[in-house]
Amino acid sequence: MTTYKESGVDVDAGDDAVDRIKPIVQETFTPGVLAGIGSFGSYVELDADAYDQPVLVSSIDGVGTKVKVAVRAGRFDTVGQDLVNHCVNDVAVCGARPLYFLDYYGVGRLDPATAEDVVRGFSTACKQTGTALVGGEIAEMPDVYGGENFDLVGCIVAVVEKRQILNGSTTEAGDVLVGLPSTGLHTNGYTLARKVLFDAFDVDDTPAELDGESVGEALLRVHRSYLGAIQAIVEAQHSVRGFAHITGGGLPGNLRRIMPDGCQAVVDYDAWDRPPLFELIQSRGNVPESDMRRTFNCGIGLVGVFPESEVDAALETLKGEGEHPVVMGKVESVASRT
Repeated sequence: MTTYKESGVDVDAGDDAVDRIKPIVQETFTPGVLAGIGSFGSYVELDADAYDQPVLVSSIDGVGTKVKVAVRAGRFDTVGQDLVNHCVNDVAVCGARPLYFLDYYGVGRLDPATAEDVVRGFSTACKQTGTALVGGEIAEMPDVYGGENFDLVGCIVAVVEKRQILNGSTTEAGDVLVGLPSTGLHTNGYTLARKVLFDAFDVDDTPAELDGESVGEALLRVHRSYLGAIQAIVEAQHSVRGFAHITGGGLPGNLRRIMPDGCQAVVDYDAWDRPPLFELIQSRGNVPESDMRRTFNCGIGLVGVFPESEVDAALETLKGEGEHPVVMGKVESVASRT
């Protein structure tokens, strides 16, 4: 006789995990949430009267191989925050406010305590961004993930007034790029970073370049949310053309998303000090500068595009939010660069 548990799936552990996370999830519920977790679907009521033409914005993403750093470090309370904040930023850049979030947590072997840590990370970031965690999936699949390996994927839904959508369509030559610092690698470039750093260091090593921080701590720094900064600009009614969340593809790949035909972003990479973690990766791995720029955020996690006349006011608004903005380039016509 062969049981499901003997084949690698522990239903009792799944039930234990759900019991652990229910109160954590409920802490994130907003007034529009109509039912707790456990149903076949989630119910969230949209206050349509608050909008003239509400547009729903959705996005789905993961945290990549950052989860392997979490396993190596034995720390699971940060990657959930990474996932939520990444998804929040992806919808926030168009001016939207997040409504609700759902997750997929796939594991090789389900440990209820680890699942609780991961979901607590979801809850922390959801509460910080006003996002309801309304459901998700925990899948134990030893034949797919194996051992302690796991994967995280998140889906988010947000809402924005149609006339207020920010997409860079009005960007023009002469506009100015304003960047906000990242907290680290965020959720991109970890395959390269792990190869370089874990060939030279263990997760608990503290290279002199990191000023007392361990390699694991530096790599697990939480991907920050830019929702507050973006909404401050929107509410101040600055004439921002658009925002770019600097994820996979780095500054070149993501700024291209908000450049209309005939325009290109010209970044001054000397306008800010690159954080030590990026310098360590580049020096230890002899990584070409072109690869650094296309793989990592290099210390800038969000870029706003502003008319030159709005830059000073935008900088003051951002500083009022506790940000440290940097003027880091401009928009030029494609013809002017040929």
